[in-house]
Amino acid sequence: MAEEINKSEIRSSPSIIAKSRSLWPSVLRWIPTSTDHIIASEKRLLSLVKTPYVQELVNIGSGPPGSKVRWFRSSSNEPRFINTVTFDSKEGSPTLVMVHGYAASQGFFFKNFDYLANRFKVIAIDQLGWGGSSRPDFTCKSTEETEAWFIDSLEEWRKAKNLSNFILLGHSFGGYVAAKYALKHPEHVQHLILVGTAGLSSESDTTYEWVTRFRATWRGAILSHLWESNFTPQKIIRGLGPWGPDLVRKYTAARFTNRYSPEGVFTEEESRLLSGIIYNGCFFPFFIVEDYVYHTSAAKASGELCLKYIFAFGAFNRALLNSASEWKVPTTFIYGAEDWMNYQGAQEAREQMKVPCEIIRVPQAGHFVFLENRDGFHSAVLYACRRFLSPNPDKEPFPEGLVSA
Repeated sequence: MAEEINKSEIRSSPSIIAKSRSLWPSVLRWIPTSTDHIIASEKRLLSLVKTPYVQELVNIGSGPPGSKVRWFRSSSNEPRFINTVTFDSKEGSPTLVMVHGYAASQGFFFKNFDYLANRFKVIAIDQLGWGGSSRPDFTCKSTEETEAWFIDSLEEWRKAKNLSNFILLGHSFGGYVAAKYALKHPEHVQHLILVGTAGLSSESDTTYEWVTRFRATWRGAILSHLWESNFTPQKIIRGLGPWGPDLVRKYTAARFTNRYSPEGVFTEEESRLLSGIIYNGCFFPFFIVEDYVYHTSAAKASGELCLKYIFAFGAFNRALLNSASEWKVPTTFIYGAEDWMNYQGAQEAREQMKVPCEIIRVPQAGHFVFLENRDGFHSAVLYACRRFLSPNPDKEPFPEGLVSA
């Protein structure tokens, strides 16, 4: 079950998701955001994409059949929705489902949609509790419940979309969710593409050693306590109220400044497009990407609270490495050559895997490889999917400039 609207409607409609609105106008709220702001900022961002698309709010119900919890331990019986964008494609194209990472949303892939839609039926989602999807109260109390929050909601979304035999791509934490989903539902996934994935922390990684030493200091002890208290970066943004956008502006400028390319991550056109927020009658200008990042970060806390249940301090997690021998889906790992998520964990996993596995490193890119070196990322994805795209996949040459690890 889904609500559908076409691209022209998305650009003009004031809201498609909010079922209830705050009684306070945005100029009087301490945190100048709302669900309407999220959807509006997403529309502005996706206006940069040339490929026609349809946006849906896919109804996943109030919980998976037979579950003793409703997303999870929620007192509400209201249905939940997954915000979904599907791009036009050629008939018969393989389906590529894209899952974003932690503190992100599907719009982070906006610079990849046009290219990938030429070869795939691209479907991008906001995970439950993120972006424009429903944000239920997060009441999970364990790693098992937390994983079920994301895996089961993804499966209910798949059922509602009537999908099967798709390629599943996940970035960072989204890679962790994608891999866990493929472990539980391998019959639906043709190929797994994990981009800078979490869950493969290697104890031989020098970063692990540094974090261990840092945790023993007083500063590390404080930060570790905050981590265990589930104090997320988004809480800082909310706490700053009307000054939160300025923090996001500085973060975005620093995080997405591409030191690998003189052209930068965003084009002149994208940088020129301004939006903004209004607080106390004053207009605060925002570049379109900063606008999107702010509203998706400052909204109600939900999925972000998975942090302490999935990751140890420093974002370490070995769950995928420990289960590598159980994988049933062919897998491609893609890493930026300077990704802080070390590819050595994927190499360790490959030694245990009983299915085809390859590791591709993309030069001049870090953790956001799909933004920092889009051409290299696109080449890696096409090569990973060659058996679905080429009549002679075994004869496809390895992409020039990339590195096979």
